[in-house]
Amino acid sequence: MSQQFDLTIGQLSQKTGVNIETIRYYERVNVMPPPPRSPGGHRLYDQNHLKRLTFIRRSRELGFTLNEIRDLLGLVDGGIYTCGEVKELTDQHRKIVRKKISDLRRLEKTLVKISAECEGGATPECPIIDALFSKRGAFSA
Repeated sequence: MSQQFDLTIGQLSQKTGVNIETIRYYERVNVMPPPPRSPGGHRLYDQNHLKRLTFIRRSRELGFTLNEIRDLLGLVDGGIYTCGEVKELTDQHRKIVRKKISDLRRLEKTLVKISAECEGGATPECPIIDALFSKRGAFSA
């Protein structure tokens, strides 16, 4: 049974919510397989492209990097993978997310601290600017 290619890049973009330029980028970096082209040179996508791009978009929404997505897709593309392997990659990503959350909490504390030292007002002296010019100090929260 032959595969039907019936989606243009615009239709694929519309169905997935992924920008056309992003789709082209995913093709260039080999996360999306290049589609066949019409006699006029237009890309023609099938349901497998739609499914894969949806997977990529959802993975990106969850914060997976392109390399992490490539690893996940490598398992799927190989056809032989276990749920345990997918869980391991997901758990590695979760550890990275936890670290980012910790860093963001520390960043927020620093911003609260330097903002609290500022009275606002119309004078040019500002502790926030002073802290930003400082080599250390407020940023070691």
